[in-house]
Amino acid sequence: MTVLEADNDERTGPPVLREVLNRFGDGAFTVQTTRDGIATVWSTAERVRELLRFLKHEAMPAYRMLLDLTAVDERLRINRRDQPPGDFTLVYHLMSFEREDDIRVKVPLNEDDLHAPTICDLWLNANWYEREAWDMFGIEFAGHPNLRRILLPPWWEGHPLRKDEPARRTEIGDYTLDEEKERAEQEALRFRPEQWGMSRHSGTTDFLFLNLGPNHPSVHGVFRIVLELDGEEIVDAVPDIGYHHRAAEKMGERQSWHTYIPYTDRVDYLGGVMNNLPYLLAVEELAGIEVPDRAKVIRIMLAEFFRIASHLVFFGTMTQDLGQLSPVFYMFTDRERVFEITEAICGFRMHPSWFRIGGVADDLPSGWERLVQDFLDYLPRRLDEYDGLVMRNRLFQARTKGIGVYTVGDAMEWGVTGPGLRACGLDWDYRKRRPYAGYEHFDFEIPTATHGDCFDRVAVRIEEIRQSLRIISQCMKNMPAGPIKAHHPLTTPPPKQRTLHDIETLIAHFLNESWGPVIPPGEACRFIEGTKGIYGYYLISDGDTRSYRTRIRTPSFPHLQMIPAISRGILIADLIAVLGSIDFVMADVDR
Repeated sequence: MTVLEADNDERTGPPVLREVLNRFGDGAFTVQTTRDGIATVWSTAERVRELLRFLKHEAMPAYRMLLDLTAVDERLRINRRDQPPGDFTLVYHLMSFEREDDIRVKVPLNEDDLHAPTICDLWLNANWYEREAWDMFGIEFAGHPNLRRILLPPWWEGHPLRKDEPARRTEIGDYTLDEEKERAEQEALRFRPEQWGMSRHSGTTDFLFLNLGPNHPSVHGVFRIVLELDGEEIVDAVPDIGYHHRAAEKMGERQSWHTYIPYTDRVDYLGGVMNNLPYLLAVEELAGIEVPDRAKVIRIMLAEFFRIASHLVFFGTMTQDLGQLSPVFYMFTDRERVFEITEAICGFRMHPSWFRIGGVADDLPSGWERLVQDFLDYLPRRLDEYDGLVMRNRLFQARTKGIGVYTVGDAMEWGVTGPGLRACGLDWDYRKRRPYAGYEHFDFEIPTATHGDCFDRVAVRIEEIRQSLRIISQCMKNMPAGPIKAHHPLTTPPPKQRTLHDIETLIAHFLNESWGPVIPPGEACRFIEGTKGIYGYYLISDGDTRSYRTRIRTPSFPHLQMIPAISRGILIADLIAVLGSIDFVMADVDR
């Protein structure tokens, strides 16, 4: 930990640290060095709003997006050298698109005073993130407009991501549900409009409150939206999430580094191995593992295949939601062709869990080039057909153009990333602007649009499929030779070359194989351009065989939060188009 003072060399570290020093003076904040190299500043609860306001409004260029907000229970952590004392830590992750840079702001909190000021007035998307931090950790945010549970039901007791909360159902006894308890729980779920600030807007008009979901075809999962209606016009909307919550972050702190890989597949369950990538990049950052070139290219090729598969699901279900029934069958058939390739390479279709710490599970099979080339020859013609079948269809255009519009500024406030951001006109793609995992060696374009409506969000994703085909073609033509896994003792499974050399190496191999590697203490966060936006894993190692803190940043969580802002004044039928154009899955929202 370094105190930020004037005698520190201004040529070292990110420039933002010098800007903070110039604005707040010597010793105002302290700086932490992390494995990922992201500028990390420790503040106090009393000064954090001032610091965050400066970073958003006064720093040049500014950190306009709150990318994530979470917390850490520090009470059992051993390796906290040079960090301020505290039982819990609040973590704010800010992003600047102009700087191509991030900053992490931390606030230590004591168990007997878990309070911090809200920043909902600084960033609109902080609302749900603060509710999540209260739900999971019990941190109070003074001034929050509606601090209540968001992922767990209102009758839940405790805060699950605290270290004294059990990680397995078997640790808390048998589950029982008698009639009295069932009635009480059902009553607790009753929607009360006044709790959400809803009220009659006219003395002569009656408003209808309509539940859309949590089981409805157009909400793409167990997702509930309570609508306040004036006729068919939406006056207000309240998204209600948490029905799909599976405690993926808690399981990340229970499983070993290696055995958690299959769990990552199920976060964005349409993204397959692409979900493995940010997790493994963060683990490899902590362990100091350099992945071989062949493994990098194989990873990129498989990730782009799953991007195509996910976008085909989006395209088909979007058209189906708006009344076109034929396209979804054609597009799901094309998705099956993707799965034929992933099954041939990985052995599985949707959830291969095929990436490994340090590389991939196996080499490419004989004949993989023919399978890939056949698909590259096939899909462009199909996309041309879909352009005429859907995108030039008058009814589809009428249902999507000018609907669900938001600007780049709106997207920044709500934390919108990925195709939803590019549809507003910002040509920013993580693969291009901050290349990772070898993407810097590939030639492709960033598709953008201008209107930020439902139609443009579809158009951007279709063009992204074409760009993914372009990347896959380069992977196939330029696949390097060499190993598929790093020769590093912390890879999984570990190298076998000296397994039988002596009893010590045999024991070490057995322990690494069964318990997994011991990752050195530290913290790292790595992001990727996922199927729906920016995905990231923020991992803290305490020098153990499992993660001390696993934080999953997903795009669907902030994207759904903006539904009320872009649905007021439109019709119910238009809301269906808005939901489809967002392209979300509930496991990605609830984690």
